[in-house]
Amino acid sequence: MLSLATLSLLLPLTLPIHNSPPAPEAAPAVTYGTVPVQGLDIFYREAGNPGAPQIVLLHGFPTSSHMFRDLIPKLAKDFHVIAPDYPGYGLSSAPSTKEFDYTFANIASIVDKVIEQRGFERYSLYLMDYGAPIGFRIAEAHPERVTGLVIQNGNAYDEGLREFWDPIKAYWKTGGTVEREALRGLLSLGATKWQFQDGTRHPERISPDNWLVVQPLLERPGNADIQLDMFYDYRTNVALYPRWQEYLRKHQPPTLLLWGKNDQIFPAEGAHPYKRDLPKAELHLLDTGHFALEEDGDRMASRMKEFLLRERTN
Repeated sequence: MLSLATLSLLLPLTLPIHNSPPAPEAAPAVTYGTVPVQGLDIFYREAGNPGAPQIVLLHGFPTSSHMFRDLIPKLAKDFHVIAPDYPGYGLSSAPSTKEFDYTFANIASIVDKVIEQRGFERYSLYLMDYGAPIGFRIAEAHPERVTGLVIQNGNAYDEGLREFWDPIKAYWKTGGTVEREALRGLLSLGATKWQFQDGTRHPERISPDNWLVVQPLLERPGNADIQLDMFYDYRTNVALYPRWQEYLRKHQPPTLLLWGKNDQIFPAEGAHPYKRDLPKAELHLLDTGHFALEEDGDRMASRMKEFLLRERTN
């Protein structure tokens, strides 16, 4: 009979060896903070190595940096990423319209200061919805800082303002109370859900967390007036479209267009004109709606990484 000592020598030679697969690399942690700017606390989400290529994510209406909650971890292994909340949105300060002038110019100025304070000096810009006029103001002011653009349902051409905009254009013409009040429906829960679900392939897969986060913030006392002021000020963006188109023609920033083609707010008619001024731009029309990240986030993150890393090495 073999002794226990002998068995202990033989067992390692006879038992099968099981190699455990390596643990998947953890995504870089997302950090959350605020930056003081002009007496306001501006909230941001940030992740990635500060030495990596930089991306600034600019959100749309009526959401906040929350719309990038899933995208940021997908990008953070390769990029240093920041997504601020504008004044009046998300977790940033929301002073009343009597205390703060809610214009796209003012918000762009504040966002510019935030990204400077956080050490973003050369960056790509992700422009979505309201993020487009905010980002184009920043790009026009600092063309030497912008290494590329990712434009997702963010307009800079008259062709992109179709029927959805008719009631808002009526308000631009008069600035009147009747036209202003007619837009309050755009701030309702039904309108918020519609923005997230309309045009999607599978509306039942769009997380209700979106409107459960957005709607209570929209319904804060005084916030409706903030949003109505922003609707009115959007007319100043349209006046600047020719200037932004000239910026594109002159500087030719590498540009990736990822566009939800079923969007009624910023339809695909607004995507194609970019190719006039940026003939080398890469355009992908996605079979989804306004908040394309909700349905095609994985695909979009892969396109972004491939495009921006390739352009960096060119």
